[in-house]
Amino acid sequence: MGWKDMRKWRLGRVEEYLLNRIEEEDAIHLTLLDPERVEMAFAEVASEAEKGGTAAIMVGGSTLASQSDLDEVVKAIKKAVKVPVILFPNNISGVSRYADAIWFMSLLNSSNTYYLIDVQALTARIIKQYGIEPIPMGYIIVGEGGAAGYIGQARPIPYDHPEIAVGYSLAGELLGMHFIYLEAGSGAKRPVPLEMVRMVKRYLSIPLIVGGGIRDGDSARRIAESGADVIVTGTLVEETEMVRERIAEIVSQISHR
Repeated sequence: MGWKDMRKWRLGRVEEYLLNRIEEEDAIHLTLLDPERVEMAFAEVASEAEKGGTAAIMVGGSTLASQSDLDEVVKAIKKAVKVPVILFPNNISGVSRYADAIWFMSLLNSSNTYYLIDVQALTARIIKQYGIEPIPMGYIIVGEGGAAGYIGQARPIPYDHPEIAVGYSLAGELLGMHFIYLEAGSGAKRPVPLEMVRMVKRYLSIPLIVGGGIRDGDSARRIAESGADVIVTGTLVEETEMVRERIAEIVSQISHR
């Protein structure tokens, strides 16, 4: 395919689905499941999250090392839900042929080129070979950063410097990313500050994802009202047996505001 064919490019099925859901509902919720949580009944949790109104299931974790374990988790989830299953990779081992799509992401504030572009170069051919839909995303670690920041060798953006987050986010958009993700880290004590979300959204013309430290509908609503198009929660479903109810509470607070 030559450059003249670029005008024929279309959004992938999953990305178009996400954009349509955002347009219809104002903001949407995605559930993140960590395949290393071997004690978790992944299919059951994913099914309950879907019934609660989550728009898609993300699968990935900061320390995932086994691709075979990932494959089994993705297959189990796919059998249990109708919503898309999207990979949230930490490394080469985060790619599974059984998923619907993959966040093809660059950790924009990493100090290591491996997480900026090298691991993407190592996985690009296999993603295309498997036929997994890639969704380009700029990933930005803020605040404490958690395991994602540590593993990704990020220079986390301080909570009190939202202007830095604006610069990285806008750079991601201008580089061609389709989504920007502000990440406070799994289990963060506090989510991404509202002022940072507001400032970033003011400059972006692509969807903004916010995750980390969001544990209830009220905090999710305030982040969505500040400009987030997508709310991601993961630790929440690990800490409760009432997955459907907890997800439904968040969805009810962020949709059709």
